[in-house]
Amino acid sequence: MPYQELKGGRVPIRMWADPSTVEDQALQQLENVSRLPWVEGLAVMPDVHYGKGATVGSVIAMRDAVSPAAVGVDIGCGMTAVKSTLSVEDLPDDLSGLRRRIEATIPVGRASHREAVDPSGVPGLKERGWYDFWKGFDDLHPGVSARFGRAREQLGSLGGGNHFWELCADDDGVVWLVLHSGSRNIGKELAERHVEVARRLPHNQDLPDSDLAVFLSGTEQMDAYRHDLFWAQEYARRNRAVMMALAQNVVARWFGEKRCKWGEVISCHHNYVAEETYDGVDVLVTRKGAIRAGAGDLGIIPGSMATGTYIVRGLGNELAYNSASHGAGRRMSRNKARKTFTVQDLEEQTKGVECRKDGGVLDEIPGAYKDLETVMEAQTDLVEVVAHLRQLICVKG
Repeated sequence: MPYQELKGGRVPIRMWADPSTVEDQALQQLENVSRLPWVEGLAVMPDVHYGKGATVGSVIAMRDAVSPAAVGVDIGCGMTAVKSTLSVEDLPDDLSGLRRRIEATIPVGRASHREAVDPSGVPGLKERGWYDFWKGFDDLHPGVSARFGRAREQLGSLGGGNHFWELCADDDGVVWLVLHSGSRNIGKELAERHVEVARRLPHNQDLPDSDLAVFLSGTEQMDAYRHDLFWAQEYARRNRAVMMALAQNVVARWFGEKRCKWGEVISCHHNYVAEETYDGVDVLVTRKGAIRAGAGDLGIIPGSMATGTYIVRGLGNELAYNSASHGAGRRMSRNKARKTFTVQDLEEQTKGVECRKDGGVLDEIPGAYKDLETVMEAQTDLVEVVAHLRQLICVKG
């Protein structure tokens, strides 16, 4: 489906979704963004839905400005995936033991490691530059100075909500590992502090929505935010790298290291800011619930606990600012999902997947999400499919 162009304020709204299926609140958010004086363009992905701060599935290009609330509080949230040499024939009928081992290795929910993970002691972890990375913590917003220990202990932990770790199989029966997580509490605290600073700035007092308050280039507030933003994005990337290496080691030991080898690790943010250039104009591109899909870029688009995941390659569509959806997208709020569905519904909709099937994850039931196949059909000009995965184990917080 080609995109539809809606009339906006200063810029049109390019939408890779049927506008009639988008909530009025989300459409109003997009309208408000399109009227900001710093906006160069706005693209909307097919998983679009209302979000706190800014619309989930929105790609906002601004000149000399950035809105911290439009990035969101989980700075750098994204996906990582890796293909193995295992096949479904190697797996036992009962996967509960492996799920428990992963849950014992990777803290979920609000939990963290009892002691900070020493990256040098994680076999297969290729990340370098840890000393310089942690040294950068000293230059973050002073309000988080007491969070150093917690940030260290949460590195390599999953979190809750829609974050997950999965063991999947592609259509050829090859086993993959997939995970979704972000910058944990440190990203949240940095974001909240900078959002409050932005809201108080004089140039943001007459905006249609206070959540769209921006920092302007050339100001100390912008410099401070960009420093903390990029550090938090790096934290999120390293967090996923540590978790994936820990999980790879668990799986390799479980099945035998000689049998289990690994391919290229794919990693992509979907709540972040990047410096990019379009039509000769340097812009700051905010992707909230969207991945970069430049020509050849590998990305990951998940559905829900039991509806599959796609590994994709970007087609480089500059009308969408080289972007694609970050997943299926919610079709109902968490509260509505808890009121609409029962644990029995959850058991039925996750049949065949080794996962939690209790009220604690009821708001993550597949029925609370949009149809992934419809979302993929709406962005055939943004990405091409590399692999389709189905969940066999899903670990949730």
